[in-house]
Amino acid sequence: MENENPGTRPEPRAVRIDHRQVRVLAHPLRMRLVGALRVKGPATATALAELLGTNTGATSYHLRQLAEVGLVVEDTDRGTGRQRWWRAAHDVTNWEPTDFDDDPDARAAIEWIQGDQVRLLVEHAERWFAIQHEWSPAWRDALGMGDIFMTIPPARLEELKAELWQVLERYRAESDPAEPDAAPVQVFLAAYPLFQEMR
Repeated sequence: MENENPGTRPEPRAVRIDHRQVRVLAHPLRMRLVGALRVKGPATATALAELLGTNTGATSYHLRQLAEVGLVVEDTDRGTGRQRWWRAAHDVTNWEPTDFDDDPDARAAIEWIQGDQVRLLVEHAERWFAIQHEWSPAWRDALGMGDIFMTIPPARLEELKAELWQVLERYRAESDPAEPDAAPVQVFLAAYPLFQEMR
């Protein structure tokens, strides 16, 4: 991906996924393909297969499935001859779980995607714990996670999430990959009930 000057990055392209898109996206390799294209930028099926440890045939098939529902697109400016380049159609995927209440298959798909996000968080955390001693003190103090307890109604929790997303997007827009010591990080935002107090 080309570096961009801080403050000049366009607003992220977002998609509110629909029933068909969520059913296609709920697949381990497809999730990884979309993520890789968002993080690494445009790539060929061969390069993605090498990156993700799979074969080119499977990668090509799943890219076509994602393209059919508009989650990835062919990057025709880069393609030469038989070599097809792909890019993510969006930077951000949005949904509300209740978007799929009327469709059991889509609801099952979004529940799988949510579970996959949690698995990814656990995997990243465990990998970090295994190698954190190799990182500088500044990074060891900056990375990690914490939590806070509060009592809040759903409408206020939605306001809090929206405000936190605005802060995250501002930092994302102002980031400069060329800044000394800059490295890509993934920030997770999560809110769950305290189960002993669920009603």
